[in-house]
Amino acid sequence: MKGRILIAEDDEDTRRVIRGLLENSGHTVTAVHDGQEAMEALARADFDVLLTDIQMPRLDGVQLLRHARLERPEMEVLILTAHASIESAVECMRLGAYDYIQKPVNRDPLTLAIQRVLEKHHLARLRDGAERRQPPPPVLTFGAPAMRPVMEALSKVAPTDTSVLLLGESGVGKEVVAHRLHQMSARAAGPLIPVHCASYAESLLESELFGHEKGAYTGAASARAGRLELARGGTVFLDEIGELKPELQVKLLRVLEERTIERVGGSRTVEIDVRWVAATNADLPALIQDGLFREDLYHRLAVFPIRIPPLRERPEDLLAMAGQLLERIAVKLARPAPKLSLAAQELVMTHAWRGNVRELKNALERASILCSGAIIDAPDLQMAPATPQSTPGRDLGAMEKDAIAAALDQHGGNRRKAAEQLGIALRTLYNKMHRYGLM
Repeated sequence: MKGRILIAEDDEDTRRVIRGLLENSGHTVTAVHDGQEAMEALARADFDVLLTDIQMPRLDGVQLLRHARLERPEMEVLILTAHASIESAVECMRLGAYDYIQKPVNRDPLTLAIQRVLEKHHLARLRDGAERRQPPPPVLTFGAPAMRPVMEALSKVAPTDTSVLLLGESGVGKEVVAHRLHQMSARAAGPLIPVHCASYAESLLESELFGHEKGAYTGAASARAGRLELARGGTVFLDEIGELKPELQVKLLRVLEERTIERVGGSRTVEIDVRWVAATNADLPALIQDGLFREDLYHRLAVFPIRIPPLRERPEDLLAMAGQLLERIAVKLARPAPKLSLAAQELVMTHAWRGNVRELKNALERASILCSGAIIDAPDLQMAPATPQSTPGRDLGAMEKDAIAAALDQHGGNRRKAAEQLGIALRTLYNKMHRYGLM
């Protein structure tokens, strides 16, 4: 990743060395010999990074930093310092500098620091662009009593840095709750970095979390900051934490305890200042019992657990939530938002919604495409109406419950063997046992 860099350094040899290192890495560099010239350069052009010495004639690095934070708040500042001036560099970081680099300047610390700053910029631009394209975030609840404990818990824990574990069925809205928690926290100005633990191959997830150095593995053509580094000052959201492999559980536990990481293929220690929010639809205590999840990691993450109730326990939210989802879907489809007919509303209110908010959204998006005008009617939802008797969906659920119970009974309660007989993953079996009350 290449950037526009301004160097303010009064020592000509140091300035020439730094400029050469950065230009050889492909960056566009402007180099000046004091803070006054740097101020004039900032008035003429935009830069991604300012790299400044502290001791300079006419205008020193501290004064330049104060000016840069006022006039170019989106630009990051790196401080160049001799060993004797580290205290001054730390003071500069309190004033808003991103980091400091010790003299004499070596290539690796310099290029890594620049890369971290540029990746942070890139992430911020992506996030800002996404926010401009997306409608406002969804409302968590429209007054359902079942959601009152969730809202109260969020209001109490959000201002702290306590680790939070969000529990609930798949599709219930755990990521939405994580976003709201971040927005309510003192870290709201920092990034919220999601890590979907089940979305990456095991070989890639470690690099995704911790980053890697150049040449750490085949294909690592350049150094790259991991998601934990990019989340500095913000929140890390570990989604589907129950899917994390045991080897990475050990490494994540170490990060939680020591608040430092090392990139894959590297030995430099990087401090991590983040707030941890994890989410799962799995029964973690059961996974612990079967040796699939570390108990010490569980206790680190579950300092403040919050259960998000399924949609079927929140009927008061259904119609208002459907209306909100239709507005968001309309933005995506670039057409006016349709309304639900009375028959469609009744179908929404009586459906089981086993897939929770995700299922509701999918049904409404499909209906928005199928409906012929401004009204979604019941047939557009393509769902069988509920009847006093058991619906096909409920019959299927009962059959599935019976099959799981029979497999467990046949194998004397051995869940692994029962899962193999049923042809499903062990974690899927846990989820279904929890759903059907077989735990």
